[in-house]
Amino acid sequence: MTIKAVLFDMDGVLLDAKEWHYEALNKALELKGYAPISRQDHLTTYDGLPTAVKLRRHLPDISEEKRKEINALKQELVLEIAGRLCKENPLHVEVLHALKQKGYSLAVCSNSIRHFVDEMMIKTQLKPYLDFFLSNQDVTTPKPNPEIYLTAIKRLGLNPTEVVICEDNPHGLAAAHASGAHVFQVKTVNDVCYQNLKKFIEQLNGVKKYENRQIDQDGKRVVRGKIYAHGTQHK
Repeated sequence: MTIKAVLFDMDGVLLDAKEWHYEALNKALELKGYAPISRQDHLTTYDGLPTAVKLRRHLPDISEEKRKEINALKQELVLEIAGRLCKENPLHVEVLHALKQKGYSLAVCSNSIRHFVDEMMIKTQLKPYLDFFLSNQDVTTPKPNPEIYLTAIKRLGLNPTEVVICEDNPHGLAAAHASGAHVFQVKTVNDVCYQNLKKFIEQLNGVKKYENRQIDQDGKRVVRGKIYAHGTQHK
């Protein structure tokens, strides 16, 4: 098996934007006269879901038209926040540059809307490294359904076993696992660095470290360095 592509979620993986979305949505709810989403509910129920889905769950008794108004306001507010706070992360530029140089296909698959994904990839200087990106507007059913990842894998002409997905939240992780691809679980955006992904891919490709053990003049075993070998573990 050889890994040929890496797919990235955006929020919480390539962009530390969870608080931006939470702040913007609650501000939009407040301005429209509705109760905000509690932080507990945000963390346990809503994190990683598209805003439209959050609003359907949070405000099931209002019209779809009113929910669309709140969503539109939220998108304006989160772009305003991002305009102030979004910046390039050298770790992410390094990892995408290195992976692209080594021939991997790269894409972003996000539950955010298309315009927001595009703006954020431009601001973070990551867009030039991507083959493409997919948003929640490019699929029928967003995460936790695996459709967005299956769509990306099909577009790349690959099998799921040839792909690594970087994900962080429960809904995204469920989608990633359901796709059949290999999943690199992210706890913070700083986990997404070249050394971490390089090690993960090497393990999947069957590249394992083993110690070059030799016998010294006294008959004792000594270690004289590390060697890479494909497929087998040498002791």
